Amino acid sequence: MEAGLLLQFCNWSTLVVCVVIKFPQIFALFSAKSSRGVSLKSLLLELTGFLVFLRYQSYYSYPLLTYLEYPILIAQDVILLLCVFHYNGNMKQAIPYIAVFLGGWYLLTLQKWIIDLAMNLCTFISAASKFAQLQYLWEAKDSGAVSALTWSMSAYTCAILVRFLIMLALNIWVTATILRYRKTTIKDE
Repeated sequence: MEAGLLLQFCNWSTLVVCVVIKFPQIFALFSAKSSRGVSLKSLLLELTGFLVFLRYQSYYSYPLLTYLEYPILIAQDVILLLCVFHYNGNMKQAIPYIAVFLGGWYLLTLQKWIIDLAMNLCTFISAASKFAQLQYLWEAKDSGAVSALTWSMSAYTCAILVRFLIMLALNIWVTATILRYRKTTIKDE
């Protein structure tokens, strides 16, 4: 019973955090009137991963509560993306990206294997977005208007998954150990 309550708390707290996760970053850009420190490449990769995940979940008719945060995250990322283009002084450059994202939304489901492959690449896309942001910060040596609060909230939403990954690894390890030490029975003839 306690584990169920903990799981519900984790699910709902993650959803609540996701509803406002990009607000600190958006407000930081408005306040600074600059997008200095925010990696466009990172943002585009993150948005790609979110769109693929949302399309996959809707394609396979998963219950809305299993992916409800993704439309919210996508809306916030689009606002953030428009802010970056605005503060970089090139709003017109947003148009090709919007066209690619809209086209990609439909292309993902032309064939079942495309959406399945894209979903399998989501973890790599998400990781690449984080590395792109890190690379941008390392090169600039300046965090500019990047919100530490937004990234902290992102860490919180991932921390819940880390527990499951650790449990997965340990369960695989136990399984491998069981198989390694399993006594084979040979019939005496």
